[in-house]
Amino acid sequence: MELYGTDEAGRHRYDGALLTSGVLGGGAQAYQFRADLRAVYQYYCANHPYPGERQYPLWEGLPEGSDMTPEALNARVDACTGAGLPAEQRTLVQQQTLNNIVDVVRIPPSTLKAHMRWSTFLFQDMVEQRLDGASPFSNRGVRYRGSSNDDALNAGISRFDEDARAVQKLGEDAGLTGMTDIPTVTMHAIDDPIIFVENEWLYRRAREDSGTADSLVQIYTDEAVHSKLSTPQYAAALEALDRWVEHDRKPTPEAIARYCETREASVYDGGCHFDTDYEVADWRARVYARQP
Repeated sequence: MELYGTDEAGRHRYDGALLTSGVLGGGAQAYQFRADLRAVYQYYCANHPYPGERQYPLWEGLPEGSDMTPEALNARVDACTGAGLPAEQRTLVQQQTLNNIVDVVRIPPSTLKAHMRWSTFLFQDMVEQRLDGASPFSNRGVRYRGSSNDDALNAGISRFDEDARAVQKLGEDAGLTGMTDIPTVTMHAIDDPIIFVENEWLYRRAREDSGTADSLVQIYTDEAVHSKLSTPQYAAALEALDRWVEHDRKPTPEAIARYCETREASVYDGGCHFDTDYEVADWRARVYARQP
C-alpha cells in the first residue's frame, strides 16, 4: 500500500485499504523476535547447527549452499523439544526445554516449528538475496527473561550485532513510514499466534508520526488464529470501508461490530468476535527492546 499508493501524477491508485492479520511493524522489527528465537533455541538445543557441523552466525538462517529441508529442521526441533508430540509423550527434558524456549521468546508451543522455519529459510533468503550477507539484527545487551535460569541463559547465549547498511536495506524493502492517507481499516486477532497483535501498536505510531492517523480505524477480535478470522467479520469490515470511501462516513469499531451482528452474521457462518474495548499494548511488552 505504501509502495504503490500513488500514480505518476501523485494521485492515489487505491481508494481504501483493508489490512487483516498484517505484518504492520516493518520488516526489521517484525522479524527481530525470530532472531531472538534462533539464539534461545540454540542455547538449549545446540542442534541447529550441531557442534560437528559447519558453524555460522544464527541471524544468517542457514549458510550458503546448505541443503537442509523443512522436514529435516522439524526433526531437529522435535528431537530436542518434542514439540510435534502430544505432551504426555515428551520426555521430562524435552518438556522443560520446550517450556524454556517458548516462555523466553513468548510464543505458543504450537507455533515453535513454524517460527523456526521462518527464522531459518526466510532469514537465509533475506540475508543472501537481499542484504549482501550482512546482519539486520542485533541482540547485544538484551536481557532475556522467563527461563528456569535467566542468569545462565544470558551468560551463555550467542550474541550478534546488526550491520547498519543491512538495516537500511531491510528498511527500504520492508520498512514502515505510515505515509498513506487513504481510508484504512485494520483487523487483527488479539491472540494471533504468528503475527503478534502488537504489530498494530507499531502501525498506529507510524500513522501518528506521519500525520495520517485520522484515516486509520483499527478493530480487534478475541480469536486466537492468524490465517483466517471469522467470515462475517471480513464482510463487515469491507462494507464499513466501502461506506467510508464512497460516502465519507468513517466507521467506529462499535459500528463495525454492530453491522456484523445485525446483518453479516445472518448471512455467513462463524459469528462475530469483535472486542471493541481492547487496547493494544506497546510493542515492547511482547518483543525485547534493543539497545539504542
